[in-house]
Amino acid sequence: MTLSGVQTFHYRGALRASLPGNVIVLHPDELHDGAAGTETGLVYRMIYVAPERIVEAQGGKGGLPFVADPVVSDGPFRRRLGEALAQLDDEPCELAVSGIVAMITDGLRRHADDRQATADRGLSAGILACRDHLTGHCTRDVGSGELEAIAGLDRYTIARQFRRAFGTSPHRYLVMRRLDRARMMMREGTGLAEAAFGSGFADQAHFTRHFKATYGMTPGHWLALLRA
Repeated sequence: MTLSGVQTFHYRGALRASLPGNVIVLHPDELHDGAAGTETGLVYRMIYVAPERIVEAQGGKGGLPFVADPVVSDGPFRRRLGEALAQLDDEPCELAVSGIVAMITDGLRRHADDRQATADRGLSAGILACRDHLTGHCTRDVGSGELEAIAGLDRYTIARQFRRAFGTSPHRYLVMRRLDRARMMMREGTGLAEAAFGSGFADQAHFTRHFKATYGMTPGHWLALLRA
């Protein structure tokens, strides 16, 4: 995803250009290069996904969705990909990876040459049970396998249906419940480090990164405003 500057590259016999906010899709074994298109430089972030994970997220049906135009303009896809890339600042857990792969797979399918049909639009009753399980166990890492056992669905279907029902991924929902718990603890006088650990974050720095990304300020600043 191009963040700033102009990203130029040769791909499939043509010179391409991507502007900030565009998503670039480069397929396996396709030769390409890359450079800044202007003197102001270039900032971008990239994620590599094994092709077999994409096929797996389609239920093993069909081959890898092929996106012929490598520069994609898709606001929702860009926003969700940006959220996914931000998660990579920390080592992503299994639950986060499942949601990221499902999201990327659906984005590729929307822009593929053959316009493969997207997953069914229904919701399973087990999705509510998954939400309740995440809420009740937010202070620890919840594995994708746990949710599969609860819902009776594969992890990619759970990720799709969960986002459809609650507007976010299972992993993001889990993080938000941790933040809710941490804020409650801080209101009750718990120190920042203790609140971070008690709500399921690895350490205070991990907690602070998620808090600032969500609320636009550090936990200490939030607490000072609360006291004021």
